[in-house]
Amino acid sequence: MNLTNTILITLAIVIALGFAFFQYLFKKHIKNRETYVFFALRFLSVFILLLLLINPKITSTTYELEKTNLILAVDDSESISHLQQQDTVRKLLKDLKSNKDLHERFDLVQYNFGNGLLNSNHPKFEAPQTNIFAALESVEKISRKKQTAVILISDGNQSTGRDFRYFMPRSNQEIYPLVIGDTTQYSDVEISQLNVNTYAFLNNRFPVETFVSYSGEKEVKSTFVIKSGKSIIFSEQLTLSSEINSAVIRAELPASRLGVLSYEAEIIPLAIEKNIENNTKKFAVEVIDERSKILLISSIPHPDLGTFKKSIESNKQRQLDIKYLTDDLSDLKDYQLVIVYQPTSGFAHVFDELKDNNQNYLLVTGTKTDWNFVNGIQDFVNKDFVNQSQEIFARQNLNFKQFQFEKVGFSRFPPLEDKFGKIKVLSNNLESIYFQKIENVETIQPLVAVQGSAGNKKGFIFGENIWRWRSTTYLENETFEKFDNFIGKLVQNLVSANQRERLTVDYNSFYYENEPVEISANFFDQNYQFDPNADLNITVENTDKTMESQLILKNNGYMVNLGNLTPATYNFKITEKASQISRSGSFEVIDHNIEQQFISANKNAMEALARNSGTKAYYNGQVTNLVHTLLNNDKYKPVQKSHEKTVPLIDWYYLLFLLIIILSAEWFFRKYKGLI
Repeated sequence: MNLTNTILITLAIVIALGFAFFQYLFKKHIKNRETYVFFALRFLSVFILLLLLINPKITSTTYELEKTNLILAVDDSESISHLQQQDTVRKLLKDLKSNKDLHERFDLVQYNFGNGLLNSNHPKFEAPQTNIFAALESVEKISRKKQTAVILISDGNQSTGRDFRYFMPRSNQEIYPLVIGDTTQYSDVEISQLNVNTYAFLNNRFPVETFVSYSGEKEVKSTFVIKSGKSIIFSEQLTLSSEINSAVIRAELPASRLGVLSYEAEIIPLAIEKNIENNTKKFAVEVIDERSKILLISSIPHPDLGTFKKSIESNKQRQLDIKYLTDDLSDLKDYQLVIVYQPTSGFAHVFDELKDNNQNYLLVTGTKTDWNFVNGIQDFVNKDFVNQSQEIFARQNLNFKQFQFEKVGFSRFPPLEDKFGKIKVLSNNLESIYFQKIENVETIQPLVAVQGSAGNKKGFIFGENIWRWRSTTYLENETFEKFDNFIGKLVQNLVSANQRERLTVDYNSFYYENEPVEISANFFDQNYQFDPNADLNITVENTDKTMESQLILKNNGYMVNLGNLTPATYNFKITEKASQISRSGSFEVIDHNIEQQFISANKNAMEALARNSGTKAYYNGQVTNLVHTLLNNDKYKPVQKSHEKTVPLIDWYYLLFLLIIILSAEWFFRKYKGLI
């Protein structure tokens, strides 16, 4: 309390005494017991009132003993039960949690973990995956403001996440790994990693990359195979030793049919091998058909027709059909792009149908083109022409940005031919890939150009004899690849996009056995705005059972978690109740339990983690040593902390109650004496 408050409180006492004295004792000849009672009550009431007006701040100090956190981080994954160490872990927990000395020194807390921290203190050893790094990160966040010791009780076998051996704890945290399980190192070959794309294109080959590792001293030989069903479709001999203890195997497999293709990679077990669970790994690839159907329509034969076909079909995902005006053209809408070659007035019905279907097309002109007709059926360009041919060389537009392509050198190539005349661009959306160069005069007239955006695009090549460009490409490079790539990029840019669906579904073509199956979806109204009020239901079935569930709204989308399903092929259908719009699909759950691929504890990783933390790793028979280390570490001694609390006197509400009681007592006393 400062000097000012002390002086004010002293004055308050003097004023209260003076006020009570002059009211009850000054010039009073008869002073009985009641007088002194009234004097005391009046003094107290006036003093308390003045004290509340002064409102001094009262400081109080409390003391508490703060203990260090001792966190038991317990591996609750299936690998513990696979190694038959459940009873060992439970006994260790019982011994540590019942140790009175630890309880006196530490605030002891237990957390279990699998893929993350689990909401349970009683381990069941059923977690399908182990992520030690994520568990240590979570423990660090929980205890970041307090000195903490962490006892990591685990076999050190991590099946997912970042490598925990490189985890660096904070300065106020130390980790003591307690290794569970057999630490003997056995000779073992395993498939440590397998990389494969999720999707492959029909009739293509897809790569599979496999990493095989070996632990052991003697040189061993084995065979790596990939099976489809019971058939071996790839094999390779391996020789491994303590010096050459790993191998990378690359294979290319055929995508010969649509759908989800399941495979099994296996390294043939050694005769002395104890664990063969890690010798196999199943994987799956979804083969999809992204072929584009393209139609070329012409009224005349020309070498350019064959050039387009060979160039476009160099990409196996594209198919080009060539038809003449006399052929049946009733199936135009089945094509994603139509190439109209040197149109004349006989093409009128073709352009009418293209317009009705809102289809993209590539228009190629030449010396046989009816430019009066072309000027009339489109409003992108207009040509003032005469019936005389001219040679047109190419000049690249360096500002073209719609798509990237490799420089082919068309500027050096033989010229194309078209009718003589000047092209006038009528559309602001037309962008030239190549300009025309006529008689060594560079112009900004388009030679190869595209118009429009997204799903409504048109392309133009204003000249015939493009076969010369492909031939010249081969003469210069001994391959058609550069020319074919350019035409492929142009076609890819023009091919119609699929019509937008109101119900879209996102899911994996396959899931592993211990992985939760999650499927997400989006539903749009008729204006293609996301509809948060949709009622989406899913039906999932296989040969054994059928289940139904509702998708829930989550993060601007709909999602359903089907949990862990047994290995099988499942078909599903998602339906929006009001509109009855539905989407179907299928996925496969693959038999794969990664937690059963370990045969011993990973002591090397646990020891590396201890070194990063500045501690040491302990084993099952060294629990007493671990407890002794914790109890004798001065870092972990409890700290007495003081907490100073300053409170204004007016916040002491019971002082106000005391004032009310005193005034009430004076009133009742006066009433009792008949003075009121």
